Formats: sequence, structure tokens, C-alpha cells
Amino acid sequence: MRRNQVFDRIQSLSKEDIEKIHDGSMEILLKVGVQFEDENTLGVFKSHGFKIDGKKVFFTEKNILNAIEASPPEFTINARDPDKNITVGLNNPVFAPGYGAPFITEIDGSRRNARMEDYNRLCKIVHTSKYLDCNGFMMVEPSDVSAKIVHLDMLYSSITLSDRVFMGCPTSPECADDSIKMAEIIYGDIRSKPVMISLINSLSPLKYSREMSGALMRFAEYGQPCIIAPLIMGGASGPIKIAGILTLQNAEILAGITLAQLIRRGTPVVYGSASSITDMRSGRLSVGAPEHLQIISATSQIARYYNIPSRAGGAVTDAHIPDMQAGMESALSLYTAAHNGISFILHSAGILTSYLRMSFEKFLIDEALCGKIKKILNPIEINEESLSIDIIKEVGIGGEFLSHPKTFELCRSEYHSSNIMFADSFEGWSAKGRKRLEEFVHETLKERLSMYEKPPIDEGVENELKGFIERRKKDYLDNIS
Repeated sequence: MRRNQVFDRIQSLSKEDIEKIHDGSMEILLKVGVQFEDENTLGVFKSHGFKIDGKKVFFTEKNILNAIEASPPEFTINARDPDKNITVGLNNPVFAPGYGAPFITEIDGSRRNARMEDYNRLCKIVHTSKYLDCNGFMMVEPSDVSAKIVHLDMLYSSITLSDRVFMGCPTSPECADDSIKMAEIIYGDIRSKPVMISLINSLSPLKYSREMSGALMRFAEYGQPCIIAPLIMGGASGPIKIAGILTLQNAEILAGITLAQLIRRGTPVVYGSASSITDMRSGRLSVGAPEHLQIISATSQIARYYNIPSRAGGAVTDAHIPDMQAGMESALSLYTAAHNGISFILHSAGILTSYLRMSFEKFLIDEALCGKIKKILNPIEINEESLSIDIIKEVGIGGEFLSHPKTFELCRSEYHSSNIMFADSFEGWSAKGRKRLEEFVHETLKERLSMYEKPPIDEGVENELKGFIERRKKDYLDNIS
């Protein structure tokens, strides 16, 4: 294994613990294997000499270590605005919005189906964000556009309504191809530079669907990064013990990483996890559980053991509205991920009800939480000027620093400040109507959206995107009929 860098992180596992998980995963991969539903995927493994039995592929430790060695520990993804490029590595986290919610939670707690206009509003909020680093792909699942073609509209909105890094569509090899072709309209040849990142989910336990492995191969062929992330429900689709979840998860991730490296050696990959436990009272996935935080912490450590960037966590909760439960669970999850060294934090904003709902109010609250965490993660500057010894001498015993010129100079920039969090007096809060945070944020949403200005894009390029989408929609809809 490569040597790990040194981190000030919570170390929930010892090196011996991680090696036991690794050894257990190797035994599973060698003796049980992983099932791939796609014939093309099976052909890739067969051409590289892997043992195959039907749809099951078996992996040796040598296969796995060879793939790990080829996976870069850090990579940069290029945005339309170069100032918004992101680096995914082992140090500072990338904050990305929620993903995959079919429903919207309104301010009164009611639920409705997500629509394309919701997706567009989220793109605009991401674009105007000071703290989110990356746009999403399936931030919500719009119900008012055919599922066959909606990915084209989402990709178009992600690309044109924001100039941040966007996420590709991994829901099928064909959708991955659409993502690649749309990216090429913007960037030209993308084989030499990552311009998007996509989420590949295994089908636990120990399976990959045709859609996911096929999309992974398409993206890898073009050198585009992929997050490989199981969503294991402990006690349902995985063992009830946390160590067993980690061992199964590790086997599935390493199988996906190996496939990516067989397609194109050096393809950037992220060691991902959305796994948690099953609430045994309801049978539902629980991401607000403390065990989820243990899985986040362990995922980060295992990824660093392999010297590969990681993905986990986010401001996730089992709560149905942005209340105290949502705040407590989201803050614990997001901070655990950031502090423990997760590289790419998906679901950093907006998610409720265990990935099922998106809330605009919670999105803005979580965004503010990202800002606080970024401030916490900034190293404290220690030098002759910052130690302030001369100022302390000047003020002396019993003095005050409020009127000192240095305080006036830095009072607006030195400390983190949030536009939505309450820090005024009780009287000041009362004068503003004694509103709860989510109520106050609801009132500021229109103001936030009014700040939005569409980023510039070449008119010819945008027209080419529109033409491509029109042709592809016709192809998909003609096939339906």
C-alpha cells in the first residue's frame, strides 16, 4: 500500500482493523465474486483474464491492488469558469448539493412531486452560493417531464444556468453518452481533462446493474471521474454488524474501481458510501442514526488506506421538515464527514426524509452550515502579526480591544458571519417577528433568487446544445412509440 498522508482526523479504526476489513473483502471477491448484469462488462473482465462463472466475476488481491495503484489520489475537475475548478483529493472537502429526491417539502410540511422548475431554481441557488463548490445532477427527480428524456433537460440546466462543475447522468450507458457529447460541445475533446463527475451505485449485495456498469465504462473511457458508492442498509441488504457493512461495501467499491481501471488506467475514481442502517422498528433506511456517522468515519479511513479520494456524509436526516431533529442530524453528519476527511460530500444541502425529499428552506440552512464548517476547517494562522503581542502590550491589563484600530480594520472580515443565522438580541429577534429559522429563510428565498444572473455562454454553443437535445429527445420518444 502507499503511505498515507498525515491528517488531524478522528481515527475510529486502527490499521489492523482496516487490514481485517481488506482481507475479508478479498476473501469475498475471490470466493463469492460480484455479479455484473451487462454482457459488455463481462466481456471486459474476460478479455483481461478474470475468472467468470455465468455473470459472476471473481477478483484476486493482485487484481485489486493493481487497480488501486492506478487510481490517482487527487484530481482536478474543470468548470466553465476556470476560477470555479474543483480539486478532489485527500485534504479539503468539496461540498455538493442533495441528490435523488423525488419530492419537495413545502414550508408547511406538506409533500409534492418535484418539477423541472424546482430543478432550475436549485441550479440558480447553487450558482449564487458562496459555500457550495459543485452543481448536482439529480438534485430532484422532475415528475413533469418524461423519464426517458428528463436527463437531457437536467444536464442542459446544470450546464447553462451555472458555470460551476456539473455532474453527469449515470442512469444508463446511453445517458452517459449524452453527458459526454454535451460536455464535448462545451469543451471540445474531454479525454485529456475531467469536466464532470458522476455517481455509480452498486446493487447490494454484490451486484452491478447493466445501467451502472455500462455508464461507468463510458465515463472511464473518456477519463471522466466517477464516485463508486453502495447504499447498503445494514440488517437488510447487508449484514447487521457495522464491520460487516464495511467489508461488503469495500468489496463492491473495489470491484467497481477495478472495472474503471481496466477500461482506462489512471481514470479518477472516488471511494464512496451512502450506506447506513435499517431502522428495525419501521424497516426504513435511517441516515440520522449514530451508526451512519460511524460508517462515514470508517469510509474516510479506508479510502485513505488505499490513498483514494472518498465520498460520504452530507447534511442528511430522517426528519420530514427542517426542524431541530433535521438540524441536529444534518450538522452531525456534515461535520463528521468534513472533519474526518471525506473528499466529496454529496447531499451537503437540502435533503430530508432519508434522501427522499428536498426542501428549499433546508437547502439554504445547510448551505450556511457548509460555510461554518469551512471556517472551522481553516487552519488558525499563527505568526508574529496574528499573535497580537504588541496590541496586547499596548492595551495592557484591564483595557479593552473594541476601540483599537486593528479591531476597526478587521471587524467586517476577520470572523465568519451568516446572513441567515440569528445572532442579535432577544429584543432584536422579537422586533423581526420572532420567526423560526426556516420561516425567516422562506421569506429570503425570493430575494436570493432575484440575485441570480445567468452566466455568459457562447450563443453558438448554447444553440448547438439545444439542437443536440432536440434530436436526442426525438430519438428516445420515437423508440417509445
